Amino acid sequence: MTIKLKEGERLDELHRNGYQIIQNSQKFCFGMDAVLLSGYAKVKSGEKVLDLGTGTGIIPILLRGKTEGRDFTGLEIQEESADMARRSVAYNHLEDTISIISGDIKEAAAMFGAASFDVVTCNPPYMTENHGLVNPELPKAIARHELLCSLDDVVRQTSKVLRPGGRFYMVHRPFRLAEIMNTLVHYQLEPKRMRLVYPFVDKEPNMVLLEALQGGKSRITVEKPLIVYKEQGVYTDEIYDIYGY
Repeated sequence: MTIKLKEGERLDELHRNGYQIIQNSQKFCFGMDAVLLSGYAKVKSGEKVLDLGTGTGIIPILLRGKTEGRDFTGLEIQEESADMARRSVAYNHLEDTISIISGDIKEAAAMFGAASFDVVTCNPPYMTENHGLVNPELPKAIARHELLCSLDDVVRQTSKVLRPGGRFYMVHRPFRLAEIMNTLVHYQLEPKRMRLVYPFVDKEPNMVLLEALQGGKSRITVEKPLIVYKEQGVYTDEIYDIYGY
């Protein structure tokens, strides 16, 4: 199948199974957070996965390359991003295992039904409308600020679509950690693992990776820090491994 690139689009290597992804730098491109989340999420053989706010489909595509999952669905409200994601899926010949659905995260349970997934992943907007400057470019603003969905929306819908004992994986910002934990527990998603990501060993963390269990008992493991750079411009060995270089 021939996949046409539209104006402003490019194909980027994913360094995983020869996969490539269509992106438009004028809109929004995936970042390290999505790659780290794909490395943190555990998907077992035969499991069904839903990625909320999938953007251009980076997380389902990477999870398809890294795991033995059976079925991956990406839900995306911005039709332009969903279209790029579908074309990337087709370009990589993954139509049999990855579906991209256009729709609103707030309607996920109504769309897919209760207890319909083993795993849910999400790289949500980090900022509320009160945090920082909102990007004037709408696609970037929607990806970064809670303009179309909130943390509460994401967690509430996740709790509905996950089967009992299902797992939720999310990447977020540490400054909202108290709110995140309270919201997860409120919706019976018990935090089980947490890993802080530091740009350098002597800097404050700027990301947090979380795993929560639907209906789990109260006990969390705080894992060793993940350090991104050995020195300016040089990744640590673990980051190179996650990227697949």
